[in-house]
Amino acid sequence: MARSLLAAFAERYSPASLSMSPKGLTPAGVKTEVLAGLTVALALVPEAVAFAFVAGVHPLVGLYAAFIVGLITALIGGRPGMISGATGALAVVMVALVAEHGVEYLFATVVLMGILQLFAGIFKLGKFIRLVPHPVMLGFVNGLAIVIFLAQLTQFKVPGTAEVSGHGTSGGEWMSGWPLITMLALVGATMAIIWIMPKLTRAIPAPLAGIGIVAGLVIVFGIDVPRVGDLASIEGGLPMFHIPSVPLNFETLEIIFPYALILAAIGLIESLLTLNLVGEITGKRGGASQECIAQGTANVVTGFFGGMGGCAMIGQSMINVKSGGRMRLSGISAALFLLAFIVVASPLIEQIPLAALVGVMFMVVIGTFAWQSLTIMRKIPLADALVIVLVTITTVFYDLAIAVVVGVIVSALEYAWTNAKRIHAKTYLSPEGEKVYQIQGPLFFGSTDGFAELFDPINDPARVAIDFADSRVADQSALTAIEAIAAKYEAAGKQIRLRHLSRDCHELLTKAGQLIVDSDDDPDYQIATNYSVRTGVLAGGH
Repeated sequence: MARSLLAAFAERYSPASLSMSPKGLTPAGVKTEVLAGLTVALALVPEAVAFAFVAGVHPLVGLYAAFIVGLITALIGGRPGMISGATGALAVVMVALVAEHGVEYLFATVVLMGILQLFAGIFKLGKFIRLVPHPVMLGFVNGLAIVIFLAQLTQFKVPGTAEVSGHGTSGGEWMSGWPLITMLALVGATMAIIWIMPKLTRAIPAPLAGIGIVAGLVIVFGIDVPRVGDLASIEGGLPMFHIPSVPLNFETLEIIFPYALILAAIGLIESLLTLNLVGEITGKRGGASQECIAQGTANVVTGFFGGMGGCAMIGQSMINVKSGGRMRLSGISAALFLLAFIVVASPLIEQIPLAALVGVMFMVVIGTFAWQSLTIMRKIPLADALVIVLVTITTVFYDLAIAVVVGVIVSALEYAWTNAKRIHAKTYLSPEGEKVYQIQGPLFFGSTDGFAELFDPINDPARVAIDFADSRVADQSALTAIEAIAAKYEAAGKQIRLRHLSRDCHELLTKAGQLIVDSDDDPDYQIATNYSVRTGVLAGGH
């Protein structure tokens, strides 16, 4: 495994992987990537601090996670341009573990979480993200945009009175009067600068210009508004290697494994969906398994360096991409800038007004939300529209992993129901007096009842043929249905033959001598099961 990771690192962090052209990064390209990374790093600070509060750990635990996870995934991740760090989706799961067992158990859990993600990458489980339908993706981005918006509302409460959660705020005293007006004015000014800046120049990323101009106004004129330092001090040193102080026994594993499994699943789902979203913007494909390996490696290392773990961040990824970051250099720059903020530049960063960062995140919300999903609701199937709404609501009120799983299940059930209704048959009498049923549509667990209703063993002639040339025999339930129909005709003393079954079904329906009509044009698709089938075998049991 170590050799494969080193090979992946060498390939992903080669000069070619960092280049924007065959000749390498141009000076203008380097500037764009570095400035995009700086913009992301500034936006990462309050997010990492806030999510550390959610998990009940020191702010530096969140900042170290944002640095380590961000750096490693930028180096060997599956999609250049993606940004990873401490996230609210993971923090809301961690809080119970930290409250009950302490932060050392969290570090051990993050290590185990990373190991599980490594296994997912090694066994290429990331490819199953392709099973997520497009309506689920739309619901995912809409729900996450709403969650990002709700999380920013914390900054409109009097500092020190609000409790942050992964899905918004609770408690605390809302701003009012001039403080609220000033805050809203600075947020609006930041958003206006981000909107206008690209029309004037693209030399500086618009979000960075918005943060810089608004921060300058606040500092120069001494405007009294909440600043990054009001959340917590971000000053610290370099992260130090630290083995989690937990007993290495089965009892510890019982405690941390359920949390690690949930965190690994949530982290990979959010990362792979973000990978697909960034891929749509940048025109890139693939890299799912590599992203799993990168996330796993990052979390294993983070757990040994006092970080709370993390995954891909859609908000920061959108900031990076919209700021021009397309290569690994932007993600690497963001991580290194964040470390510099912690070690040497904390007094300066702590003076940045939160209003500027809120304005940036509000523009991310506007850019992330799939507005076209609102206009296509009446143009797409009702089931797809319901899935979009369902996933959006579940993401907001529960979490991303549950929302995606629910969306996929509902979509799969809708697909199965639709296909179950497609089964029908055309019938005719051959010159020899044989009645032929030409089956149309797939035969699987959902359509077996409809399949059985197509036949009339009592009134049919003495010879019957079932032609599967236009059907697909998909699973054991289908084989059981075929065997049950054959048994009914045999009980009525009539001869039944099956035509155009796949070679797999020839082997499966071992009572083939009088049933199957062999043909050179039989289909050759694969079957899901491998049983010997005789009349009465599959019909029994439960």
